[in-house]
Amino acid sequence: MWLFLSASLLAGQLAPSAQTVPSTPASRPTRAPTAYEVLRAEHARGGDTGVLDAALASGDTVLQRLAVRAFGRWERAEYATRLTPMLRSPSVSVRRETLNALAQMGATIDIAAVATSETEPSVRAALFEAIGRAVPRAAGAPPSAAAPNPAVLTALLDGLGEPSLITRTGAARGLESLLRRTARASRPAATTVSALRTAFQDDDASEIRQLLLLGLTAAGDRDSATLAVALRDTSAQVRRLAVALSRQWINDPSPMVRYQALRVAGDCDRAAAAVRDANMHVVLTAIDVMAEKKCSAERLDSLVTKGADWRVQTRALVALARLDSVRARAALPRLVTAPAWQARAWVAQAAKLLKDSTTLRTLARDAAPNVAIAAMTSVDDAMRGLASNHSGLVLASATRLKGDATLATRAPALATALLRLSAARTVTNRDPRMELLRRLNEAADSATAVRLLPLVRDVDPDVAQLAAQVVTQRAHRTTSAVTTRYAPAPFPAEATLRALRGATATIRLRSLGVLEIVLLPDDAPATVATFVALAQRGAFNGLTWHRIVPNFVLQGGSPGADEYDGITSTFMRDETGFARHARGTFGISTRGRDTGDGQLFINLVDNFRLDHDYTVFATMVRGLDVMDRVQEGDVIESIVIHRRK
Repeated sequence: MWLFLSASLLAGQLAPSAQTVPSTPASRPTRAPTAYEVLRAEHARGGDTGVLDAALASGDTVLQRLAVRAFGRWERAEYATRLTPMLRSPSVSVRRETLNALAQMGATIDIAAVATSETEPSVRAALFEAIGRAVPRAAGAPPSAAAPNPAVLTALLDGLGEPSLITRTGAARGLESLLRRTARASRPAATTVSALRTAFQDDDASEIRQLLLLGLTAAGDRDSATLAVALRDTSAQVRRLAVALSRQWINDPSPMVRYQALRVAGDCDRAAAAVRDANMHVVLTAIDVMAEKKCSAERLDSLVTKGADWRVQTRALVALARLDSVRARAALPRLVTAPAWQARAWVAQAAKLLKDSTTLRTLARDAAPNVAIAAMTSVDDAMRGLASNHSGLVLASATRLKGDATLATRAPALATALLRLSAARTVTNRDPRMELLRRLNEAADSATAVRLLPLVRDVDPDVAQLAAQVVTQRAHRTTSAVTTRYAPAPFPAEATLRALRGATATIRLRSLGVLEIVLLPDDAPATVATFVALAQRGAFNGLTWHRIVPNFVLQGGSPGADEYDGITSTFMRDETGFARHARGTFGISTRGRDTGDGQLFINLVDNFRLDHDYTVFATMVRGLDVMDRVQEGDVIESIVIHRRK
């Protein structure tokens, strides 16, 4: 049986036992499946559990772990009874995976039973993290309305005192997750807050300290003694969280901390000094602070006219427009024709603040769709945008038309735009198509609604369902969606996955340098295969980083340089698990479960709250300094895949 799993992953597993772990399959298989067959069954997200049941019953702990993970990724709690017997597996990796899967599917975990019988630190860590994620709440209530289970809270607080660093980290992860979900509705008791403070003082591990600070943040606690220690921590990530919680100004050698200090404690003098910072995140934030604090308009005017970078000039122009309209109006014409379209988009923002209709009319007709979006003000602008194939521009146009008094006369044009986009059979353009359907549901006449009948068979079940609703309501013809379940792209071939073992990639960023990443096919085989295929055909070459959120993520790789134009035509499945959203790891943007669009994001910091919700498919081994310099509009020049020989 061929296994594409790496030797490093297998090293942590016990050898397959002769004992078959009990399972409750729907039907007894005649043979054990291969690892590849289990992965393919996971990808299908179907109701046929035969392959996964066979893997659970096989006695092969590698297959069992993969099957357990697959059930977890299906996120259907009705399959929990198939997994709970795996908590008695002789394999550490199977038991650990089972707890993670039960949490992923929202199943109930018997805390006492597992905690009493389980001694392996990594499994106990998985237990603590799992129970912290599983927060029951009333049907329809938001996560913030949930209350913590006292037994869960007690177990997690006790876990902070366990001797194993691995177990303590799991407990800290569980507590952070629990408090993030519940502290707003149910304020933590003083004893809980005190326990977090004590654990922070007693444990100097950076990850644990970050998690405890996030827990204290959720609890609204700003204990001065704890923060004094945190502000002196050797980890910049701990210090940045301490600054965010304390809202205290500190001078710091780390750009991420300087950025955070400006955000929470910036004033005019500090901002004026920070515009000379070596880090562009800090510089641009300083400009924003100057506008927020109503600082010197003269200094901003100087940045507009003498700034060495278009990002500085245009950000300063927007800030100036908030403070001094006379100066801003005088400075604006110099940047209306800036070569970088991103600069012109910022100019459009300034023009809106200044109510400069002449400039807005010009920029609304800009050849760059994102500039037209930024400058859009009128129904005429929106109607022009409907002729575009740029998802972001069509979405903005459809949104602008919401509630318009003339919407009924626009319905035929809306339907034409919708049918044109739908003809491409690209499901990752769901957002503009759904917004167009919403407008048509407001105002389409019967003849226009009937034109939408083909969409009840659309490849996207969400589009098909809403199209059927529009036809039913607007054409008065009872119609049902034919497409009720999305059919994903075929799972990669076995040979394709085998060739990904040990693969790395070099990402060259124009004028900045190189990022070296290690791909993670064991954790995210389909995602890695898709990324590699896109990279090898040069699909990312020349695309930009369009979303820059300091101390959070970079996002790029969109053909439309926006949130709505995916690089894939089909949705990518989520492949969540134990891979963490640590600083320097790569993920895939989504619009919800199993809607990856191929756009990349890089975690600039440890983003714990993204764990178990977004796929991690690569981790950076060189180039963190380059990553920290990336700004809006920076270009992905090339991505080269290196395979192990």
